[in-house]
Amino acid sequence: MDFPLVVGVDGSEPSLRAVDWAADEAARRGVTLRVVYASLWERYEGPAPGYHASHVRLRGDDVVEVAGSRASDRQPDLKVTTEVVPEEPEYALVREGRQATAVVVGTRGHGGFAGALLGSVSVTVAANAHCPVIVVRGGDATPTGGRIVVGVGEGAETAATVRYAVEAARLRGAPVEAVRAWRRPVRDTAGNPLRSGGPAGPAYEEEAALTLDEALRDTGDDVRVIRRTVEGHARRALVDASHDAALVVVGARRRGGRLGLQLGRVAHAVLHHAACPVVVVPQRVA
Repeated sequence: MDFPLVVGVDGSEPSLRAVDWAADEAARRGVTLRVVYASLWERYEGPAPGYHASHVRLRGDDVVEVAGSRASDRQPDLKVTTEVVPEEPEYALVREGRQATAVVVGTRGHGGFAGALLGSVSVTVAANAHCPVIVVRGGDATPTGGRIVVGVGEGAETAATVRYAVEAARLRGAPVEAVRAWRRPVRDTAGNPLRSGGPAGPAYEEEAALTLDEALRDTGDDVRVIRRTVEGHARRALVDASHDAALVVVGARRRGGRLGLQLGRVAHAVLHHAACPVVVVPQRVA
């Protein structure tokens, strides 16, 4: 049985853009869209103007009704279910993710600090969910065209990230741009004759290219793959690539038995600064 695509809503404009993106994605994948409102959202993101705590249940029902109708209007053939969950929002959405194709959230909800790049609920869900989490960034939730950018990391754990990106590209008929950043160790750049123009730079770039080849060897022939090696920080390379992309896909390592945020610097930076929706794919490590 296919798991639904879950979208968290709170009535804010970012969450409604997330509903638009999620409706299109659920229709693309042929799965049910499940719209979830956590009734204790106000504790973290602040109450919506004009509502009081005593009306939270009614407000929750209104929020999911509006969001569900919006999804159905956008994708008339899509099956949509809604639910108000009396629980903390981040716990509710992380739990929902245990039986979900993915969880979709907006950048931040009602009452978020105006200068904040990403709301606390979105960060927490992206850092702890057991399934991919999509944070819908950018002004247009559903840009037309555009490639799928994926950051390629180290080791076998990156396979899940690449698989997600390739499948997303296949569903959209879009190319995948796989990005592998590389940097010279300090010992090769500070007062070393191998710096700029010596053999060290090409050697590190060649190693990055080999890492890309290994990560992409099973992608198949039905998706066009663009390989790109970039000297510098991976987070900067991916943020730069996001400006004309439909989606950026990054991995986040989850270590068993650890609590708290487990995003990593690259995923954290991309979530806060990307110009398009970002997918965080969990990678389980010992």
